[in-house]
Amino acid sequence: MFFNAKSVSLLLALCIGGITSAFLSLIPDVSITGVIVGLVIAFSSSFLLTYFILEFIFFKEVGNIHRQIHELRSNQSATFDVSNELVKSSKNPISGIKSQIRDYAEMKEEEIAQLKKMERYRKEFLANISHELKTPIFATQGFILTLLDGAVNDKTVRDRFLKKAAKSLNALNILVEDLLTVSKIEAGEISMDFEVFDIQIMIVDVLEQVEQKAEKKNITVSLEVPNDDPIYVNADYNRLKQVVINLVVNGIKYNEKGGWVNVILQVHDNLVTLMVKDNGMGIPLEDQNRIFERFYRVEKSRTKKQGGSGLGLAICKHILEQHNTSITLQSEAEVGSTFSFDLNLVQDTEYENSEF
Repeated sequence: MFFNAKSVSLLLALCIGGITSAFLSLIPDVSITGVIVGLVIAFSSSFLLTYFILEFIFFKEVGNIHRQIHELRSNQSATFDVSNELVKSSKNPISGIKSQIRDYAEMKEEEIAQLKKMERYRKEFLANISHELKTPIFATQGFILTLLDGAVNDKTVRDRFLKKAAKSLNALNILVEDLLTVSKIEAGEISMDFEVFDIQIMIVDVLEQVEQKAEKKNITVSLEVPNDDPIYVNADYNRLKQVVINLVVNGIKYNEKGGWVNVILQVHDNLVTLMVKDNGMGIPLEDQNRIFERFYRVEKSRTKKQGGSGLGLAICKHILEQHNTSITLQSEAEVGSTFSFDLNLVQDTEYENSEF
């Protein structure tokens, strides 16, 4: 039986009417007609009184509680009718309220946990960005103050310190530009300029661009493709190039002399998978789930010597998300790392038709 005002009132009215008629039947002077009249009066009055109390006091207040919980959860006052129907159709309105409160409490616990997580990230971000900004600023300040203290008169020292100050300011500029790029992408202020192009040509352009950096560390960089056929994708050429440059440069930067970095393209079904694989220092398992966070560094003592803004992988992640794909990592410390992501493949016929 459903627990609502009408069913509960009917049940109580039948009980009261039955008890009243039973007592009246025990009185010798009361006729059958009197018993029936007593039954009808007792049933009607008890039904109306009970229905009024339950419907307009108890169930109405329960409905208000449901409505308020719904409004708190969804911030939509239109849920009033739905909540009333929920109360009236519920087998046990009290259980319904308990369920609503439990769900609401769980939702709030999740929100609180998320807020605590965001607060932790905010504190880490402020600490990291303060540290990253402080390093080039203090370095530049030190060089300039040294020159002001009299070193400016020594041409050799002056030129050397000015070059170092310029280098620190350049690092600061790169950091600010990368930070602005991440912020704009996250805010949706940077749109992707999609076009169809052969991804192999873009990768060759990247490898030529990093060739000098690789030669300085005696790192071999190479491209591995399934065949000589063009591989067309629809993407933002410059942004995707930025992603590949970041991944390849990281492979060079965090590698030992004589190592290698291999860019691999694999075509399967309607996708092309781009992998950047190296045999460098690798990334420990405990750091892999945070490696794409802003300013996160695996080993600050080692990576700090390599330079960089600490935002490269975060930028890669956001750019690829704008391409409706995600970057994955497979790595083992002291063995190497493989970064990979998928892009939709554009068939040759589709590209030719679009050009025509």
